[in-house]
Amino acid sequence: MSSILIKSAQIVNEGKTSLSDIYISNGRIEMIAEEINHAADQTIDARGLHLLPGLIDDQVHFREPGLTYKADIWHESRAAVAGGTTSFMEMPNTVPNTLTQKLLQDKYDIAAEKSLANYSFFMGAANDNLDEVLKTNPRDVCGIKIFMGSSTGNMLVDNEATLEKIFAEAPTLIAVHCEDEETIQRNLQAFKEKYGEEGLQPFMHPLIRTAEACYLSSSKAVELAKKHDTRLHILHISTAAETALFINSIPLKEKKITAEACVHHLWFADADYEEKGNFIKWNPAVKTVADREGVFQAVLDGHIDVIATDHAPHTFEEKSKPYAQAPSGGPLVQHALQALLDLVKQGKMTLEQVVQKTAHNTAELFQIENRGFVREGYWADLVLVDLDRPYTVSKDNILSKCGWSPFEGHTFSSTIAHTLVSGNLAFTDGKIIEVGTGHRLLFNR
Repeated sequence: MSSILIKSAQIVNEGKTSLSDIYISNGRIEMIAEEINHAADQTIDARGLHLLPGLIDDQVHFREPGLTYKADIWHESRAAVAGGTTSFMEMPNTVPNTLTQKLLQDKYDIAAEKSLANYSFFMGAANDNLDEVLKTNPRDVCGIKIFMGSSTGNMLVDNEATLEKIFAEAPTLIAVHCEDEETIQRNLQAFKEKYGEEGLQPFMHPLIRTAEACYLSSSKAVELAKKHDTRLHILHISTAAETALFINSIPLKEKKITAEACVHHLWFADADYEEKGNFIKWNPAVKTVADREGVFQAVLDGHIDVIATDHAPHTFEEKSKPYAQAPSGGPLVQHALQALLDLVKQGKMTLEQVVQKTAHNTAELFQIENRGFVREGYWADLVLVDLDRPYTVSKDNILSKCGWSPFEGHTFSSTIAHTLVSGNLAFTDGKIIEVGTGHRLLFNR
């Protein structure tokens, strides 16, 4: 590996911002100091730029294997790196579903060959694969994923006995999608009876997949976790009511129950369905302004611990279908950091809080080894951003395979200048650099 010297960067790390140089050798940060004059194979002039630890996205759907017509690890990892995300954790509702250790290993093998970003993959849980789930290695697998509510794919775990066993016996962290399926189906049927399937519209999505459905399922997951002393992480909190299920009175490292918010639930609200339609149709649904503000406040005050994307591409053609046929999910990983930096520009959060929620806390929550901080000895997963250089999203600069974005046409206030993954310069000045692949994440468990 080559050495890299970054000069005069405003480093945002561990609650403070300071002007420093960074020297990187053999993929790791060797030195951080006000002035470094070591010879290096490459020098990056970072004057005027802010340097952050690369984002660690704990929830993406890269669709490989089985759904590669809409996304794949090669394309989506490039989009991630272009957006300053240096590590991702990918979900098991690919085809076939990741329900055996062999299928899990197959995904790691693909990523080892194709992923530009660092990677980990969740083991999937179903009603009938407990033996396989219990074989999951906590050292090199990020966690176990349970769908307590249907989403894309067919992995709903609704057998009460199975849920009890998984929560009681899981060898590592459990990440959960929480929506109560019975409530959703009852609401859907009522709307179909009133409007007919062809009369359903995108703005009805949060009226079908309601706040009540979310709270019922999330509270059940919390109850199970408390009963069995499970390490539980609830994904994509979308309602103000749910935030009361979590605490901020103890340090993150002591929490057994944690939560995630996603960029789209911090950015959009139900009024946006009129313009965006199915292109902001996610599960859980984008809900009211009050819900958005409640989730955002929970991020700021520590009831919610991390920010992620739930990046879940579908083709433009799929999303253009009538509401009832259009799948839920959309691409976000390329523009997540820029969206958060816009919120910083608006005075809604600080740069230090962005770093805390997208890198530090994710690394601590998952116990990731030697990543998520700008520290000597840690892997050089870094992103340099220009906070004063606007960037407009267009089809010409979207790298996700699906070729569209809910942010199309929006001009962000900042631009991603450079991204380093495990010490390699992987993105610079708008161009991907094919320098090799990312690393498999390891966990201190």
